[in-house]
Amino acid sequence: MAVDGSVKTVVVESTPAALATRVADRFLTRVVARTRNGRIAHICLTGGSMGGAVLAAAAEDERIQTIDWSLVHFWWGDERFVERDDPDRNSLQSRRALLDGLSIPAENIHETAAPSDGLSLDDAAAAYAAELARFSKSGEGWPSFAVCFLGVGPDGHIASLFPDRPEVTVTDVAALPVRDSPKPPPERITLTRPVLNSSKRVWMVLTGSDKASALGLALAGASYATVPVAGAKGRRRTVFFVDEAAASEVSPDLIDRDY
Repeated sequence: MAVDGSVKTVVVESTPAALATRVADRFLTRVVARTRNGRIAHICLTGGSMGGAVLAAAAEDERIQTIDWSLVHFWWGDERFVERDDPDRNSLQSRRALLDGLSIPAENIHETAAPSDGLSLDDAAAAYAAELARFSKSGEGWPSFAVCFLGVGPDGHIASLFPDRPEVTVTDVAALPVRDSPKPPPERITLTRPVLNSSKRVWMVLTGSDKASALGLALAGASYATVPVAGAKGRRRTVFFVDEAAASEVSPDLIDRDY
């Protein structure tokens, strides 16, 4: 039976650690299902403490050794325009948590350029868009991610799409440069809303009471321009994985206890 991706599911765990374990389990289940018959799986990762915690939990799962990682491609929803060894770099965090321990071809890990690669911020964003286009199957100009992870800020931002900024409403390119980000570091590269929302599954992982308001606004259908997370949705599934603190303003009838 077809699933309406516009229906937002909320999954709650008691603590951030328990949440990371649950999301990691769901993630590996999807990768196994996707690659079992030789299909390619494109995965979009996020940074932040929970992004790293989910990957670290996945690294502890024995199924890691059974997956053909040559069929999996990793991307990032946004990246800080800093050097590859900078602690602010999302890809560095992901590598340390999981990717560097996988038997995966180097060309399957799609990082954005760093300043020392000799590209300007604008050129680095354009290069990332071109890389995405290499894997377009539907003519959209980018792959459809099997799973797209998104962190959510207290202000409701996703990737580096911040409230009431022009990047939020751009639909004609896949990746954008971001300058003067309200959250440091100031220069970033972000995927745009059409790319994120072309994903089969959009999974937002958020913890802490400071995220409760953003979650409540997203579920209430707030304006995407003002609360970007409100406009995030997958084609098949849109899931908020949250801890009890972040779920404090969620009506019990919106919580899916079986997903």
